[in-house]
Amino acid sequence: MQLPLEITYRGVHKSDELEALVHAKAAHLDKFCDHISRCDVIIEQPNHAQQSGSPFRVRIDVTVPPGHELVADERPTEHEMHEPLTKLVNDAFKSMERQLKELVQRQRRDVKHHENER
Repeated sequence: MQLPLEITYRGVHKSDELEALVHAKAAHLDKFCDHISRCDVIIEQPNHAQQSGSPFRVRIDVTVPPGHELVADERPTEHEMHEPLTKLVNDAFKSMERQLKELVQRQRRDVKHHENER
């Protein structure tokens, strides 16, 4: 990536394991699109009063020139309420990977040049 990865924790304790996972997953995104200009990851616990289930949310914002902003936002569904935070991180990065692959495919098609065009 051209710019450093920025990870923000809101209401969640930062751990070395979680930090390493996010860095590894972000580096993996670079394989699909080598011109990412920004990657922000937000890991938060939006509802501190929640008593059961997984209260976490993972959001990934990626900017790809020229002016494409991609967002992956993972929250647990009812049947996933007891999944660990690492699963939400993995799911968010899988979603971002799909979006990046689609964007790169669209960009490659946009670059077509025809000999007869003037």
